[in-house]
Amino acid sequence: MTARVTARATVALSLADFRERVRRPAYAVILLAAVGLARLAVPPADSGWVILDVGGYRGVYTSAWVGTATALAGALWLTLGGFYLVRDAIGRDERTRVGQLVAATPLRTSAYLLGKFLSDFLVLASMAGVLAVTAPIMQLARGESGAVDPVALLLPFVTITLPPLALTAAAAVLFETVPLLRGGVGNVVWFVVSLVLLIGGQSRKAPLGGLGVHQAADSMRAALAAQGVDVHGREFSLGLTSVARPLRTFHWDGFSVTGAFLGGRLLVVLLAVVLALLPCLWFARFDPARRLTAPAVTPYEPGVTAEGGRPAFRTALRTAPRVTPRPGRALRRLLAGELRILLQGVSRWWWLVTAGVTAAAFATPEPATMLPFAWIWPVLIWSRLGTQRAEYGVEGLLGAYPAPRRGLLAEWAAGVVLTAATGVGPLVRMAVAADWPGVGSWAGGALLVPSLALALGAACRTHRVFQVVYLGLWYLAVNGTAAVDYMGAVRVEGLPAGPSPLVVAGLAAALLCAALAVRTARHATR
Repeated sequence: MTARVTARATVALSLADFRERVRRPAYAVILLAAVGLARLAVPPADSGWVILDVGGYRGVYTSAWVGTATALAGALWLTLGGFYLVRDAIGRDERTRVGQLVAATPLRTSAYLLGKFLSDFLVLASMAGVLAVTAPIMQLARGESGAVDPVALLLPFVTITLPPLALTAAAAVLFETVPLLRGGVGNVVWFVVSLVLLIGGQSRKAPLGGLGVHQAADSMRAALAAQGVDVHGREFSLGLTSVARPLRTFHWDGFSVTGAFLGGRLLVVLLAVVLALLPCLWFARFDPARRLTAPAVTPYEPGVTAEGGRPAFRTALRTAPRVTPRPGRALRRLLAGELRILLQGVSRWWWLVTAGVTAAAFATPEPATMLPFAWIWPVLIWSRLGTQRAEYGVEGLLGAYPAPRRGLLAEWAAGVVLTAATGVGPLVRMAVAADWPGVGSWAGGALLVPSLALALGAACRTHRVFQVVYLGLWYLAVNGTAAVDYMGAVRVEGLPAGPSPLVVAGLAAALLCAALAVRTARHATR
């Protein structure tokens, strides 16, 4: 009887949490993003980009191909990005004091964690469901095959997409119960871990079948060979890539599901459940009597304390110099105060690593190669731009300030100073070498990064959005995507291959204006 009651409580908790999430406007945006992902997975026949490439070939847009391509895209992108959409379930309970009510109930910790895991999984599965519903629409829209086979469409979602999403939901629960991983550090760690899992999961030797890619890839290669195509040396590519010419087509009827393949998928789901329940060993379930020590915090997240245990943002507000009536001196002091707020609580170890990266830029033969390292290290500090007043609950206090534009510009300038300071090593080396195109790209990036952080922070009022967007942008630039190279890291014949520094600076100005517009509109409504 007790097990039955616990099971009912777990299901009720997960459904209630899921219903609360789907009522938010952001959920509708998430579903629209899933529709966009389905369109990316089935591009037009003459498109210059693809998601699935089998050595220069793609399948005719039948139910089998469309379902598999969309399911693989869902497994790839929802695993990477879905974590950031669902990871705040436990933190929300703590902020809204629902956790205190949970601590007062006889609900077991295992039931609570399992409920949160199921809720996270339902949110991710609903996105996969939108992909599955959109897939036949895309098949008919492309017009290469009008015969819709529901089994061929849905089977890849069940066997390929859902198991990795279960692991993502479990990781979200696990990260929220580990103090060090609850904030921005966890966001960065998951970005790296998920990339390793997604890239390694495509290997034939991946544990538990990985993403399940090789089962489909082997079937596609067999179909190509049966149609007289030499498959030797033809690589299977999964991910958004550009192609010089449209891919040639072949007919593919789908892959057969074996018992071993299904067994591996079930083991992935079982592993996800184990990971979700692992925090039972240490999670206090919001009960202060069970906490051995105070929760640890990182020096880059809301809640970090300065001397005396006061929040860093409030401490900096109290210790910031008083602004004098003289404009020039007032602006300098305002900038100094914003810079102090931005950097408050940063540990000496962070500065030591920054110094090490700067020293390496002076020692390396190619200084531009060190710039990506210099401009990924401050990501957790940049993410504080535009968000601290909301996350620390001082918007009402600062709303009385008569000139919000001046404060926002000073906040942006503090971000520019931080960006320039962390990238000064590559800048000096490029200037000494008379690499003026590289210097121009550096200047454009130094303006763009804080502008992007401030615009996203002012609009979304949370640090997580910038962290996710910037990590993706940085990853694309480092991996040679010249179209988004904002710092001159991609070089062709020694010259930056990315957008012109003037274009990057113009985008930075547009983002800064957007942040000003959002902040002014909010100030006017108070």
